[in-house]
This record gives sequence, C-alpha cells and structure tokens, in this order.
Amino acid sequence: MGSASRDALAKAKDALSSEKALTRETGEHLLSAQRDIASSPQLLSVLSDPSIEPAEKSALIGRLFSGIEPAAARLLGALAASRWSSPEQLLDGVEEIGIRAIAAASKGADLEAELFAFGRAVASDPELELAVGSKLGDPAGKVALVRRLLARKADSATVAIVAHLVQSPRGRRIGALLTTAARLVADEAGAIVARVTAAAPITAAQRTGLARILAGRYGRDARIDLIIDPSVIGGLRVQVGDDVIDGTIASRIADLRLQLAG
Repeated sequence: MGSASRDALAKAKDALSSEKALTRETGEHLLSAQRDIASSPQLLSVLSDPSIEPAEKSALIGRLFSGIEPAAARLLGALAASRWSSPEQLLDGVEEIGIRAIAAASKGADLEAELFAFGRAVASDPELELAVGSKLGDPAGKVALVRRLLARKADSATVAIVAHLVQSPRGRRIGALLTTAARLVADEAGAIVARVTAAAPITAAQRTGLARILAGRYGRDARIDLIIDPSVIGGLRVQVGDDVIDGTIASRIADLRLQLAG
C-alpha cells in the first residue's frame, strides 16, 4: 500500500472510531457504495484523481449517495476526499472501513470464527469455491447461495460480509478475502489472528493455553484459526502476520534431512 493510501486509511479509521452510533447498516451501506463505485470506471477515476479538490469529491458523493445511512455518508465522504495511491486502494479502503463498521456494531458476536469456518468449508470443496468465487458467476445467485448456506448458522453480520465479498472479488480469491475479513474483524476488536496448523484437532484447554501465550507475546487477545493438516505429523505451526513459529515434526524432519545432506 502506498504512503498516501496508508495516511488516508489511518484517517478513515480515526473517523470510524469517533462515530458513536454505528449500526450494521452503516457498514452494509459502505460496502454497497463500494460496489457501485467499482462498477463505474468514470466515477472511480474522478474519486481517485488527486487533481480534483477534496470538497468537490465529497459533494459528488453527497449527491450520488444521498440515501445512505448518516454515519455511512460521513465516512464515505471522508474516504472520497482523501488522497489514495491508486483507484484499487481507494476501493480497498472503502471495503475495509465497511467491514470494520460491521464488526464495531456487532460486539459480542464471534464473527471471525464464523468467517474462518466458512473459509475452511470453501477450501475443502472445489465446487463450492467455484460457485462462490468465480468472477463469471451471477452476483445475485452467489449471494442467494451464501444466505442458504449460512442461514441459522452464522450471525447476520457475518452473512453481510460474506455476501459482499462474493459480489466484489475484483480478481481476488475468495479464501484470501475471507482470511483478510476475519483479520479486520479481529483487529477492530483489539485482537490478533493466529493461524495454527496441526495434524489433528487440539483440545479446548490447549487452545486456551496457546491463546494466552500468544496474548502475552503480542500484547493483544489472540483468536485462533485452526487448520488440520495431517502432513505436519505432529506439533504446531503458528503464524501471526509475518511471524511464523514452526514446531511441527515435519519441519524438524526436513531440517534434519538438510543437515544430513550438507
């Protein structure tokens, strides 16, 4: 992400935190606006043009999106008025603030766990991945499928996030989108996401203990995304952002082979 986009996103996050009456509708309206902007190359070009005055961009947003929820209108206006490094990063920024708004309005709901679960279901079923992730698929049909799959199984906020992602892939893989969304939801709650790979399921006590250790190391609550992969044989591989702690037996065997080969 370019420096201009980093500054714009930081300002947008500050604006989001200052909103006192966020609702799920706030985030949904932002995500809907993002899809509308993405579908109009001309509008996207205007909003990402650094030569156009911020006030002019905000006024344009006000005219085009006059019917959206008040907090969403303020946030969208601020996002549009900022300078972004590229049109795609503007779209990324609106999407991130929309997801964060939904998360902020859904305190107490285990959204990241539900996003992880749906991501695992998609990854384990190539037909499902194609159905919800294909850029050629009908957006309305993909949304209907998501709603059927998650009905009575996930919070309505989770459904709203996933429904947006399948409508607006923009060349990105659905698995990566779900992972990023879960990370944003956790970050909005002041937590980190730890992707843990194990050969078999771990116990609730082990999960709690690991979360406690990671919280002590990173200074934030840790949300565990557990991946079962028999090929690791035993032990755990833990990834938090760019940090990787690989204590798997498979990794030790690989290291031993390298030492013997050398």
